[in-house]
Amino acid sequence: MSRALGKIVLAPMEGLADDVLRAVLTAAGGYDWCVTEFVRVTTTVLPHSCYTRLSPELRQGSRTASGTPVRIQLLGADPAMMAANAAHLALLQPFGIDLNFGCPTPLVNRNRGGAALLDEPELLRRIAGAVRAAVPASIPVTAKMRLGIGNTDRALDCALALEAGGVQELVVHGRTKEDGYRPLVRWEWIARIREVVKLPIIANGEVWTLADYREIRAATGCADVMLGRGAVADPLLARRIRADGETPDPAADWRLLQAMIAEFWLRVQQKLPPHQSPGRLKQWLGLMRRSYPQALRLFGAVREARCAPGISAALQHGGIELNS
Repeated sequence: MSRALGKIVLAPMEGLADDVLRAVLTAAGGYDWCVTEFVRVTTTVLPHSCYTRLSPELRQGSRTASGTPVRIQLLGADPAMMAANAAHLALLQPFGIDLNFGCPTPLVNRNRGGAALLDEPELLRRIAGAVRAAVPASIPVTAKMRLGIGNTDRALDCALALEAGGVQELVVHGRTKEDGYRPLVRWEWIARIREVVKLPIIANGEVWTLADYREIRAATGCADVMLGRGAVADPLLARRIRADGETPDPAADWRLLQAMIAEFWLRVQQKLPPHQSPGRLKQWLGLMRRSYPQALRLFGAVREARCAPGISAALQHGGIELNS
């Protein structure tokens, strides 16, 4: 297996990886495509504005500003409504449509969405089949699933059902719904799924470093990997993976990250009102503390700021050169 041939995909992360963070992370390079936060499908066909609000990239060829393709993720339990929404979305010519069978959050699961459907493989097949039939062949239909709700008993059945429904690629997150985001990860089950289905499997779960990337590929046999929170904690992770073998330069990396933080802060202020923008920056720096001691210090500097001017002042004091 050639490491150079493996795809690297930026995961959909609800409440975290919006268009602003997608733009900044993909600009650093290394990603083959990214997936949006989910659009919840219920009883109506959503207007196009719902999709363009979530993914402004649809207005620019379904690509981020740096050219990385964007797939739109749908979440729902009604095959007919999922198909109708997918057909309407397809008119915007997204790079692809992804189906969410992995979200573990209680609010989503109580309403029969995400990972709550993993005890119903036949329903998964019907949803995938309906969406695939409703969308032009030129638009890929993919899916993301976890290993089950409380156990892995139906993991293989779910993967086979999605394959039978016509999805072209399947992301498998190596946890059950009840595992949440605990450190426990079951990469061996991704390997089992890869052995029984013919479609490409993309491995996902607990990849924070280059060493983790190598380990998940070895453990699963998958060439392709989706990066989630690890990509947010280390915004250069995909780039680092592509440059495997090169000696890292921590000082140069932090200079690049300083520019990324400045760009992120500018974009966040353009998108959100002043009382909301500080929280978004703190959220990102809070995760980045795991990978960079400089981010830990910067987080400490901005933590007490409650308004945008206070954040800007703290960033500048921390060495971040801001664009006006």
